[in-house]
This record gives sequence, C-alpha cells and structure tokens, in this order.
Amino acid sequence: MTGAPPLTIDGRPVAAQRTFDVVDPALDQVTGQAPDCTPDQLEQAVTAAARAQREWRADEDARRKALLAFADAITAASDELTATLSRETGKPLPVAGAEPGICATWLRYYAGMGIPRELLQDDASARIELAHRPLGVVAAITPWNFPLGLAMWKIAPALLAGNTVVLKPSPFTPLSSLLLGEIGRSVLPPGVLNVVTGGDRLGADLVAHPVPRKVTFTGSVAGGKSVAVSAAADLKRVTLELGGNDAAILLPDADLATAVPVLVGTAFFNTGQACALPKRIFAPAQTYDAVVEAFGAAARAVTVGPPSDASAQLGPLSTRPQYERVAGLAADAVRRGARVVAGGHPVDGPGFFFEPTILADLGDDAPVVAEEQFGPVLPILRYGTVDEAVERANDTTFGLCGSAWGADEERAAAVAERLQCGTTFVNTHAELPPTVPFGGAKWSGVGQENGVAGLLAFTEPQVVHRKRTGALA
Repeated sequence: MTGAPPLTIDGRPVAAQRTFDVVDPALDQVTGQAPDCTPDQLEQAVTAAARAQREWRADEDARRKALLAFADAITAASDELTATLSRETGKPLPVAGAEPGICATWLRYYAGMGIPRELLQDDASARIELAHRPLGVVAAITPWNFPLGLAMWKIAPALLAGNTVVLKPSPFTPLSSLLLGEIGRSVLPPGVLNVVTGGDRLGADLVAHPVPRKVTFTGSVAGGKSVAVSAAADLKRVTLELGGNDAAILLPDADLATAVPVLVGTAFFNTGQACALPKRIFAPAQTYDAVVEAFGAAARAVTVGPPSDASAQLGPLSTRPQYERVAGLAADAVRRGARVVAGGHPVDGPGFFFEPTILADLGDDAPVVAEEQFGPVLPILRYGTVDEAVERANDTTFGLCGSAWGADEERAAAVAERLQCGTTFVNTHAELPPTVPFGGAKWSGVGQENGVAGLLAFTEPQVVHRKRTGALA
C-alpha cells in the first residue's frame, strides 16, 4: 500500500491535500488511499476543461487521432489497469481484464464514427442542414460496479463530439479511474480529461457547478433523481442510466438445457452487480419444478473466491453496504417463506462473499423480487398464463431490459416486445455492443448511451439555414 495517486487536472498530476481509504472487498482491508478533491481543486478541473474545450472542439481529425492514441495507451497498460481494478472491486481477473478491452473498443468505435449532418432542404430558395455541435464541459459521474467500462461509455462519445470531461468515479472504486487519468495525460491535450475523486459531496458540487452543460450519470434511482433536480436548476442536459429489475420470461417451450446455463451465467455475472442482468425469472406452472431444479443445480456449480483463486467465477460483493443489503434481502425472503434451492448464506471467511442463491415460492411483493437486489440472489416466480407473466413483469417502476425465452422465436419475440423496457432480448440477455443504443424506460433512466444516439446525446442540434441569393423572402 502506497500513498494516494494524484488527481488529473489540466494534464498534470495534482497531489492530494487530504485522502480517504479504499477497501479491498475480497479481504475487507484497506488497500490504498485516494485523493479527497478539495473545492479549489474541483474549480481548477472545471476551469481547465472549459479552457481546453475551445481548441479541442475545433479539430475533429485531431480528436479522432487522440482517441485512437488513448485506446493504444490503455491497451498497453491493460495489466496494470486490471490489477488495480481487481484490487478495489474484488472482480476475478478475467472479469476485471475485460474492462480495459471495453475502453479500447469504445474509443476505436467512436474514433471511426462520423458526426451526422442531415440535409433537410436544398432547392432554389434555401439550403438547410441539421448539424450537431458540442455542448462544452461534461460532468461524468460513474458507479463502482464497472468503473472503467462505464466511464468510457461516457468519455469516448463526449470527446469525439468536441466536449471536454471532468470524471468523478465512485468513492468505493477510485483507483482505476485515477490510473485512467494518468494514462490520458500521456496522449490527450491538457484539460481534455480531468479526473477528480471524493465522496457524494464532490459529485453534488460538480453537478451544481455552473460551467458543465451536460451531466452523464450512472447509478441508483435515488442518485439519478438528485442529479436531475440539481441539473434542472441550470437547465443542464442529462443522461441518466439508473437501476433495473429485469424480468426473464421462460415460455412453456423453452429449452431449459440451453436457457438455464445462460441465464445463471448472466444473472450472476460480476456477482450480479450490473443493472442490465436478469433479476426475476418467470417460469410456467407446468414446468416450474423442473426450472427451479435446473437453476439450483447450475447455481451450486458456480465457484466463489478471491481474485487470487484462478478457478473463481464469482468474487465478493464490491462494497460492504451492498453485501449487507443482499444478505438482508435473502434473510427477509426466508422469513417470508421462500424455499432456498441453492446458497442463501454469506461465505465464511474474510471479505464480502455471498453464496450464489436461488429462491423459489415467493410472491411478487417480497423486496428481493420487487426491488433491485444487485447481487447473486435470483428468485424464480411461478406464472399461470403468458399474459399474466407479462403483466407482472411490467408491474414495476423499473424498465431497463427484459427477455423472453422459447423454441418458437417469433412467439418469444412477440412476448419480448410487450415488455415495458428500453431493451428487449429474445433467447439472450444483457448483450450490449457499442453500436446499439442503451437506455431505460420509467425510473430506469433518461436518454441513451452507445451507438449514434449515444454520440448525439453529447451534442446540441443546430439548424444551418442558408438563403439562396435572389430567392424571395
């Protein structure tokens, strides 16, 4: 354990004036310190971003080259990023190692994307086009479950569009983002990417600051609502990617031998800590017992352990509050009469480990069903008719993703399209390539990330109207 790494402000390393601890969730021990950004340092970061944006917005070719250079630098530093990320999140090394690759992929994707310019009219009277201009400084606030990957969902399109960024990661996982800032210093012009770390107060101050014109936030529904209220006071543009309570509906003809391993692997990916994972499984009454048995067997086969264990498929919950929440939801379900098919208990030993858990015979009003559990606890719910399953799946304030599973693909697709969510899947779940827009309905978010829509979210539309010489007014 060494001293706190520096902030990145205006292309320079800026030493901490004060620090906070970062905990390794696999050991429940302090693994390092991070800078607790002061108000003066935040002001320096925002000012640097505003100053850099004037030149950064002017040269699109230079921006593309810089994004590609950033991707190459991240790839070169992949091992260090992976180790840092694993240490602060508890992710198994293969899971942590995917995030630097996501960063490089997103940077290269957006470096190759054209900024749309639409011709609306071109005749004797006028030429009218719709252009897209950068917004200015972007405040990017990221969560602890995918600190690098979700940061780059924001950074790459924001930078291509001609904006500059002040990145504020979760205080639970700041070290990998600080390292990302260090890498960025080597290839990006000063002030284009600034990285500041601290607690919730820092995030609130960044959102409320008058300079950023866009806030992009990934986190809880409560956090998103707070961001929206603060941003509205200054009419800032917002993208909010919030929670999910995704339903997966197994139709009567679903092939359990194929569907169950995929659903278990997806639901427990990253120890269940992702918004777009299946969190409620609806199974038809006629096959319910077989479904429950299959899910239980698959969950019991999952290995849990620290990153040092090469065989571990699941690591710990990444934070103590989340560990306590998941344990509480599981215990509450048992008190309500749930049948524990697999798991159900914390793992003995240090760290925030919890057994992969399958619960059966629960009602929809149980908190582990009605709320987003965000952990390795999966309820299996019995339904009578498909119409009933769809109605219950939609009976939630969440609306991020959902899926339907069946041998008859057309029938499954028809069911999936009835789900009230931003993304519906058929015989898969949580596949999120950079080319496809991603966003939620209801309380699961505002706006979209990724794809062309994700780029345009960091722009302001501008009509360019040129009157033809001699045309009548």
